[in-house]
Amino acid sequence: MTRLVAVLRIGFALLGAAALAATAAHAGDTGLGLVSFFSFFTVLSNCALVLVFGYGGAAALLDRPTCPDLLRGAVTLYMAVTGLVYAVALSDVDTAMLAWTNTVLHQLLPLVALGDWLLLRTARRLRWSETARWLVFPLLYLVYTLLRGPHAHWYPYPFLDPRTHGYGHVAAASALVTVAFVAIAGLLTWAGNARHPVRSATLLG
Repeated sequence: MTRLVAVLRIGFALLGAAALAATAAHAGDTGLGLVSFFSFFTVLSNCALVLVFGYGGAAALLDRPTCPDLLRGAVTLYMAVTGLVYAVALSDVDTAMLAWTNTVLHQLLPLVALGDWLLLRTARRLRWSETARWLVFPLLYLVYTLLRGPHAHWYPYPFLDPRTHGYGHVAAASALVTVAFVAIAGLLTWAGNARHPVRSATLLG
């Protein structure tokens, strides 16, 4: 990794941290509690990006090992889906964010994460069985959201709120988002492996 890339990663991590801090302050002013704030997938995925980019950039400048590609790929997946879902389903919804933080967290940083993954070569080929683990966190997030919602009387996203259109609508929306996760995870795995020659059939996992 070049020093320029390391510096850019640190810069984007700082931008993301600033956007998250501003969003948290604004959410606090609107009465949104801390637990609910961290119940947004957007917040969680951007927190992960800040940590991975910040650590990865700093480690590169200090000539230390950076974050594993599997972790970087997971963050890229979560950010890509964050950007996609926002563009398709949430761009016309009041996200209770400031305009600039909304742009940074929902649009800019997802594109940055994708660019980072596509432009920087992974250290090795990734097994499909390894990258399939990227899907565990989103599934846990869905379970958490649906279990907490009835008790908190609050849901982070309209398409996960059964009080309006029922659980059938939630199930259909969740299925569509799951398809997006699986498809994008597959594309990211393929893109990460594209620069590595196939040496053995066992690499397919």
